[in-house]
Amino acid sequence: MTAHSAAGTTASPCINICRMSEVSGLCEGCLRTIDEIAAWSTLDDEAKRAVWNAIETRHAQWIAQRFDAAPASEEGAQ
Repeated sequence: MTAHSAAGTTASPCINICRMSEVSGLCEGCLRTIDEIAAWSTLDDEAKRAVWNAIETRHAQWIAQRFDAAPASEEGAQ
């Protein structure tokens, strides 16, 4: 993910996979809330960077949860 476009402005995190998760309340594509998505075009660069930081935190939490939920290997079972 990149937070800057070629023009030097803060790029949108949208990746055109636009589905809101009822469980998390986040877009399954960009990990933004509906409020963040709706406000994006009116945010200044500092606020957009704050959204990007929140996305990076959410992504790290999502990855950690996936590894925590993964089945433990069955060591010694043969």
